[in-house]
Amino acid sequence: MRKLMWYLMAWLLAGVVIAALLVTMANISWGAGLGFAIPVSLIYGFVAASAFYVCRSLPFEKRQFLLTLVIFGGASLLSGLMWLLLCYAWNYLAQAIRHSFLYGADTDSNLTVNLIVITQPMSVMLFVAGCGFYLLSILVHDVLIALDNMRLADRRAAESRVQARDAELQVLRTQINPHFLFNSLNSISALTSIDPIAARTMTLELAQFFRQTLALSEKEQIPLTDEISLCRHFLAIEKIRFGKKLQSDIQVSDTAQTALIPPMLLQPCIENAIKHGIRDLTEGGTITLRAMTRGDWLHVTIENPVDINPSTTVGNGLGLKNSQQRLRSLYGEKARISWTRNTEFFIVEIAIPLSIVNL
Repeated sequence: MRKLMWYLMAWLLAGVVIAALLVTMANISWGAGLGFAIPVSLIYGFVAASAFYVCRSLPFEKRQFLLTLVIFGGASLLSGLMWLLLCYAWNYLAQAIRHSFLYGADTDSNLTVNLIVITQPMSVMLFVAGCGFYLLSILVHDVLIALDNMRLADRRAAESRVQARDAELQVLRTQINPHFLFNSLNSISALTSIDPIAARTMTLELAQFFRQTLALSEKEQIPLTDEISLCRHFLAIEKIRFGKKLQSDIQVSDTAQTALIPPMLLQPCIENAIKHGIRDLTEGGTITLRAMTRGDWLHVTIENPVDINPSTTVGNGLGLKNSQQRLRSLYGEKARISWTRNTEFFIVEIAIPLSIVNL
């Protein structure tokens, strides 16, 4: 409704301009000029609205000069002719209404034929004005359609980015979960013959772990304390297998406890630390996890000792690369994960924008 009001206001202004030209050029009164120009302008506004469909019928990408000239030029000439006929019709009708209102139907007063005298030069001017108004309407509708197309393209691009991100996250999750499941089942299989009680305990722990994992994976972000709880549970499962060979040292600052992170971000790092670090060490080692906030950032560091002479089971970095892709999908270039290896330790460092859960 608001757009219609603005549209009619524009044509009302056009009518005032035409009336001013008639007053100046045809030496008529303002009353006659406004009475003639404003009604025909408002009516012609609805005719000119057909330019929207003319523009839609000829999209930008399909326009050729000659074809565009024929269609737009033909539509403008036809509309100019309709405008001129409308002017003649209203000129006669308006004077008849005016005369009837002033003198009644049976009066013998002098009846002028028309509201204003439309001479031949004025007819040409009105025809040209009608064509010009229609061409201007085409231009305006072209701009509006272009803006609508740009907004639609932006919205579709945004929707595509969201769908691509969701699909990528889903793929990454399906890659992460089986990776952990298969390693855990192998561990249980190994314990079955060595320590059946420990295998049973580990099976129950694993079931509990996956129950918690499934619940958290449905969320886009979770508090760090929940992820740490998941890691502690995972370490408890692995300690059944490795015994005192596997130690852990987890330190999380109070402010970092409620920081939000993507679920299953740290657990694959812990899993890699065991698989490619602790497992190959005869004397075992300690996995150290530290989390703290610094300014507007959450920093997490995971460190584990490594064998000086690594075995053939050195990882290909798939888990870390998955985490890297997840962070890029969620935070763009604002988050980073990096990893380094020296002769004694493998260190993973994560930095993501700080976001605190609302309790």
